[in-house]
Amino acid sequence: MGNGLAKLTHCFYPAAYAATPLASEPQDEGLGHSFCYVRPDLCLLPSSSNDDPTTFHSISGAAVSANAATALSTDPSSITTASSFASAAAFESSTSFFSVPLQRVPRFSGPLSDRGFLSGPIERSFLSGPLDKPAHTTLRRSRYSASSLLRRISRAIGAAPRVSTVAPKDSDSVDTSSSVEDASASAGEPDSHWAQGKAGEDRVHVVVSRGWVFVGIYDGFNGPDATDYLLSNLYPAIKRELNGLLCVESREFSDDCFQLNGKKGNILEVENAQILKALSRALRKTEDKYLEVADKMMAENPELALMGSCVLVMLMRGKDVYLMNVGDSRAVLARTSSEEEGIIIDDALNDYGERMVDLRTLSALQLTMDHSTCVEQEVRRIKKEHQDDASAIANNRVKGYLKVTRAFGAGFLKQPKWNDALLKMFRIDYIGNSPYITCNPSLYHYKLSSGDKFLILSSDGLYQYLTNDEVVTEVDLFISTTPEGDPAQHLVEEVLFRAAKKAGMDFHELLEIPQGDRRRYHDDVSVIVISLEGKIWRSFV
Repeated sequence: MGNGLAKLTHCFYPAAYAATPLASEPQDEGLGHSFCYVRPDLCLLPSSSNDDPTTFHSISGAAVSANAATALSTDPSSITTASSFASAAAFESSTSFFSVPLQRVPRFSGPLSDRGFLSGPIERSFLSGPLDKPAHTTLRRSRYSASSLLRRISRAIGAAPRVSTVAPKDSDSVDTSSSVEDASASAGEPDSHWAQGKAGEDRVHVVVSRGWVFVGIYDGFNGPDATDYLLSNLYPAIKRELNGLLCVESREFSDDCFQLNGKKGNILEVENAQILKALSRALRKTEDKYLEVADKMMAENPELALMGSCVLVMLMRGKDVYLMNVGDSRAVLARTSSEEEGIIIDDALNDYGERMVDLRTLSALQLTMDHSTCVEQEVRRIKKEHQDDASAIANNRVKGYLKVTRAFGAGFLKQPKWNDALLKMFRIDYIGNSPYITCNPSLYHYKLSSGDKFLILSSDGLYQYLTNDEVVTEVDLFISTTPEGDPAQHLVEEVLFRAAKKAGMDFHELLEIPQGDRRRYHDDVSVIVISLEGKIWRSFV
């Protein structure tokens, strides 16, 4: 998503954040990045072990930017310097993640000419040694002091603090008097591994902690303020709401949450419902705080009323997957219809002479529901809520403006006062007082089984050119032929190849178009592929 109306602010963020002393240096990629996390305990577990309570085996992520970089709308430094937002893509993480910037394969490079990018982090590590080596053998530890690291992070990723484990300040400005030592002392997760990145107006947040995995994908529009606020505040809010809940024995049950499988009624499912409700509460409180802070800045920065974001959150605990989505980002699961691994096709060989597995044994299951005007159920809901407004849905958009029917922020479609604060050219014809869109999430619980192979989480830019089935097939074929490769990076490449082909140009010609202008051909794309069976990267297990 996104269109170039953005600027940015540091008044939205707490002064302190969890500064991990062993953090990778913030990277200024420009185009995008590819990253991975392989569980360090895999080498200690037999591949057939049933004793491991954590289901996932490895994470592959990639992102590419189409939108140009913009500054936060209330950042005073953006008036005098462009350094804080010169890069449209950036990435930082603890040293347990391995990342590289996306680097185009040079033109006319022989055998590599059919590839879009040079090797990703998984393939590079495969060539140089397994990822279960000590951290300093695969990742460069920061050579800078904590204060230097914070300054570099601030420059690389829009002056926004990243992994925050403290509550956002109640005031609408940052207390800049806090010391780096205070920030480090506030870190409450010494055993967690984290990664955060941006690509255009997409933001990605991954946290791997004891017994569970958190993934957040925030796909912004009209500017990065909403997504940066989510990046800094939603995960801490979820932690507060889930405090003690992951092991609580609840006695209440509600039908508000949708179960993809299983029957309702027992204590475990009550707990699942409570976890989903906690995710929803965290999102509601985060948006309330965002709108409250933005409301105080409306006179000086009315463009904040336009800015919003889609939200996709996944929490995985063992075989339980909890999902919350607002907007059109998706979670798609690849699974087999039987317990068999697949059928060998006698006459089908890959480029390495290996027999291929029949891809028809894998199917795609979309675990989330799109909230967009492409979904008739959503269109009917909005029209029913605004029966006195014939233009509630116009040109297949909400009020002729927004494709998504639910979003974080975007206050001008939620309250008349936000719409009235805008310049006349940006206002809609707001009829009545009811909101046209909401931030009410769809909530899902899914219990993984032995037939589930990998989970794909992504912003909607991936599905501009691929269907769910095509995404699953692409990943399955890729990991069958290149088990030491990077499947998330491959999906990003495939989007760009298809975008280039549709525009009548080649891969390199497309990427030579400046960011911003390139948005006409593809969206920002953020993808995470989570292996559920350990076969994506067979060299590590």
